[in-house]
Amino acid sequence: MVVYSLVLAAGLPLNALALWVFLRALRVHSVVSVYMCNLAASDLLFTLSLPLRLSYYALHYWPSSDLLCQIAGAIFQMNMYGSCIFLTLINVDRYAAIVHPLRLRHLRRPRVARLLCLGVWALILVFAVPTILVHRPSTCSYRGLQVRLCFESFSDELWKSKLLPLVLLAEALGFLLPLVAVVYSSGRVFWTLARSDATQSHRRGKTVRLLLANLVIFLLCFVPYNATLAIYGLLRGNLVVASIAARDQVRRVLMVMVLLAGANCVLDPLVYYFSAEGFRNTLRGLGTPLRARTLATNGARGTLAERPTETSHTTEPLAASQELLRPFKPGTPFTQRLEDTAL
Repeated sequence: MVVYSLVLAAGLPLNALALWVFLRALRVHSVVSVYMCNLAASDLLFTLSLPLRLSYYALHYWPSSDLLCQIAGAIFQMNMYGSCIFLTLINVDRYAAIVHPLRLRHLRRPRVARLLCLGVWALILVFAVPTILVHRPSTCSYRGLQVRLCFESFSDELWKSKLLPLVLLAEALGFLLPLVAVVYSSGRVFWTLARSDATQSHRRGKTVRLLLANLVIFLLCFVPYNATLAIYGLLRGNLVVASIAARDQVRRVLMVMVLLAGANCVLDPLVYYFSAEGFRNTLRGLGTPLRARTLATNGARGTLAERPTETSHTTEPLAASQELLRPFKPGTPFTQRLEDTAL
């Protein structure tokens, strides 16, 4: 209850502010801002469901309807795997921009990013349906009364027939595939940036901070929870033989890992602040007079929107790739320049 109270107190204002900045101030012009906006919406949805969990842990039984228990359990799973996929899309976008700036430039358009995000929401909503069906409250004796529990105490029969197949499928599609994509794309980007002639130090530092933040969130929040959940599911499904004491020990570890997984909605805003210059400039502009605030917001839009600007010739390949990665307009003549040769 203490941990979820802290997550609610920090995550709700941080993600609400982030969503406001993306939608109202920056207008979500760039590809990365589209992914970050959807990530903030997913985290905000989870924090809005936390009061239900807090009331459950304070009372030691589920006081509300069965439907609210099912919805709260489904929202947790939606945030877990939705956050994994949205962070992966951010990494893949950086991979396309730095490793294959010309070959994959057609994927770096806001319209494509919005379609991908729509597909992610459709996917996690489809998986939310069976999650809602299995998250029915179970009965338990508490102080001489029959009360209902939520999020826990599922029977062995339910684990064997429904929960274990659902957990393994969600782990494969919502965690393992994004994890492989994040590790591979990060490694390729770091290798490209490690070359002496790869990029300017400012752009390199911003990209490295973004990818490192994503890796930290994966390793701290998602890997421990999903690994422990897979082990616990195999034990409950009797696919791995173990004693009751060992199974209970894994369950206690899983309870701690769930808290780490829920903390991702507090860490995600750090990704926006330290990696998105436009987001950072907008927050700084909130404390300035109106005229200065307008200038800061306009400057932030220009940064995240990646609008074409007339730049001087440079021999830095990534600087050239940033210019070439502007949204392509049909009919615009493609002329070879010195930067193209460098790429």
